[in-house]
Amino acid sequence: MNNQQAIELSQRYLMPTYSPLPVAFVRGEGCRLWDAAGNEYLDFLAGIAVASTGHCHPRVVEAICEQASQLMHTSNLYYIPPQAQLAKRLVELSFADRCFFCNSGAEAGETAIKFARKWAGINRSGECFEIITAKQSFHGRTLATLAATGQEKYQKAFRPLLPGFTYVPFNDVGALEEAISERTCAVMLEPIQAEGGINVPDDDYLPQVRELCDKRGILLILDEVQTALGRTGRWFGYEHADIIPDIITLAKALGSGFPIGACLAKEDVSNAFQPGDHASTFGGNHLACTAALATIDVIEDEGLVANAAQMGSLLEELLRIRGKGLLMAVQFTPGISAKAVQDQCLAAGLVVNAMGDDRVRLVPPLMVSEADCRQAVAILADAVRKVAGN
Repeated sequence: MNNQQAIELSQRYLMPTYSPLPVAFVRGEGCRLWDAAGNEYLDFLAGIAVASTGHCHPRVVEAICEQASQLMHTSNLYYIPPQAQLAKRLVELSFADRCFFCNSGAEAGETAIKFARKWAGINRSGECFEIITAKQSFHGRTLATLAATGQEKYQKAFRPLLPGFTYVPFNDVGALEEAISERTCAVMLEPIQAEGGINVPDDDYLPQVRELCDKRGILLILDEVQTALGRTGRWFGYEHADIIPDIITLAKALGSGFPIGACLAKEDVSNAFQPGDHASTFGGNHLACTAALATIDVIEDEGLVANAAQMGSLLEELLRIRGKGLLMAVQFTPGISAKAVQDQCLAAGLVVNAMGDDRVRLVPPLMVSEADCRQAVAILADAVRKVAGN
């Protein structure tokens, strides 16, 4: 199937929930992609911060193939050895004591929301179920995580939303403190707002939020779907702030492209859940957990967390960026269209992502090299010059 055939077939049979760019990728290796016509691309999107170890890392591929030949799924009605092993690895890497596995970041967010409400029902008196989130946040597309997302453009077509969410400006502790009431059970934030434009808070913001949550007896949930597992130059985004959250959510990078999500919590929070309170048919199955275990091994053994920090510093030297590690965006001066730059880059063999009107996102695989970074910057700079000239 060539590019045009893939486009026509998709337009004929798929629901129109996306506006794909006119290319069909059929092969990947490391930081490179190839389309159906054999054209090569340097990938600085990584499936939206998903291909953490690069495309088709041999160790991840081998682990998936071996597990697929043995057993893929039994359900959580039975014990699953790779699931237990993965939970142990994540607990050892993080602050957490317990894990719940699902299939996506949105499902992990749903779990965190249910956790917080159940915990509040046990530990707080009265009608305590509200969660405060930030404006410009993004937590998912399900009805609950959509209600948690502080962006009207995602919500307006799906009202009425699930009640119980309040929004405050990001990076504003005063506004957060004012919004907390007797009905508040948790604050839910991204350490760095990703879909909202790569918005990095002040260094003292999350420590002050943690202190405020402790003072008011409420939970701190961090959505680490994009920031975790090395993306920011640390294993987890919360480590930059030197704090301990109560709950975090993971997905994207965890499986190197294989769908898996997770919700991690401290013991006193996770004890709020009992058998029957929450479940996922596919969550944490043999195949997904094996992919995640191989992913963590590669990130650890190949020093990809440190590489993300080093390559992020290099890109910061070469470009005026916003972000941390390899979670970043380039913001343009007025008059330069991000979409036009994105399209020009794609035509020149570089995959980036337009975010709104004025910035493009750069989230390459964590194993990206200095040569890759310099090549991407050269293509991007040329694309901006051409768009500005037009």
